[in-house]
Amino acid sequence: MLPRWDYGDAVRLTRNVRNDGTFPGIQTGELLVRRGRIGHVRDVGTFLQNQIIYSVHFLDEGRLVGCREEELIAADAPWIESRFEVRQKVRATRSLVIRGEIRVALGSRGEILNLERSGTHGVVYHAHFDCLPGTPLLVPEQALGEWERDDA
Repeated sequence: MLPRWDYGDAVRLTRNVRNDGTFPGIQTGELLVRRGRIGHVRDVGTFLQNQIIYSVHFLDEGRLVGCREEELIAADAPWIESRFEVRQKVRATRSLVIRGEIRVALGSRGEILNLERSGTHGVVYHAHFDCLPGTPLLVPEQALGEWERDDA
């Protein structure tokens, strides 16, 4: 297990980082650093001997935050901003059809499982919808909107 980045390397955060309770003076769950921000590696360590953790200094935020390797990309790598993040609740802004059959109705609630950024396709989300249990779908960003109801 070798680290991808070293001390001083500029990296970009691919997911929002929230306080998991280990950052002093800030409420648990509060946003520490927004995805897309660039920081510099200050230290490299491990967690449970199987995860590389980088201490990344985000100068604009004035924060030194621990980040997993999969949450980072090189600062000069192509970046496409996304509207949604992993675990965010969303709704279908159009009906989703599989093999000619509507499987997800307009307005159905879903949750983002993962996302992929591509220079040719933009952002595509792996999403799970309540109306289609056990079947995650690849959904383009244009087919999703924010879930605005508090009843779920």
